[in-house]
Amino acid sequence: MNLRYIQHLANYSDGVLYALAALLLLALAVMIDRFWYLRRTILLGRRIVHELGSHPALAATELDALRTRAGALPEAALVTTALAHLGLPRDELSGRLDETIMLLAPDLDRRMWVLDTIVTLAPLLGLFGTIIGMFHAFSVLASPGHAPVEVTSGVADALVATASGIFIAMIGLAAFNALSDRVRLVLHQLDTVKTMLLNRLGGVAAAGSHTAAGTPLRAVARRE
Repeated sequence: MNLRYIQHLANYSDGVLYALAALLLLALAVMIDRFWYLRRTILLGRRIVHELGSHPALAATELDALRTRAGALPEAALVTTALAHLGLPRDELSGRLDETIMLLAPDLDRRMWVLDTIVTLAPLLGLFGTIIGMFHAFSVLASPGHAPVEVTSGVADALVATASGIFIAMIGLAAFNALSDRVRLVLHQLDTVKTMLLNRLGGVAAAGSHTAAGTPLRAVARRE
């Protein structure tokens, strides 16, 4: 199969194969971008989880150092939230951390809708190209002096568009499922970090709550 034959197939489908090639390139770009980001996020996130697990308790200085090491990871937003609300009771702090995870979730599956659309669109577009190719194949019968073999070869050329669309959809579906699993793993890591923060900040939160409730009253009594 040379370049001239590929151009013949594309022209036979009135350019549908060119559109399928564009969809394939777009799908590959999304796959590479998301696989790279999610793989890096999972690997570096494990380091944060292991580091959190090595601390029996956390103070503000340790949280600040952990936030610095987290950098641009989603876990950094959780540590920042915990650091900003150290004085809250456990239930209220848990709610704040849940809010942060909800805000982070849309960034994890960004551009995944592109793959989902390509998986549905590619087979339909390939079928459309095949139908156009069939028109060209059977139009040969309207001209006298043409052998039936030209029709069968035209039908074979027309089916290339459907095969290409199904091939792109299979690649996109496999990548979409793999990426969805990685998004699930990142969300699980965030839930793990949230639970570890709550368990290691329990004493700090209780102390902060006790100070917030008791210290002002004693201070007022002393001033009076």
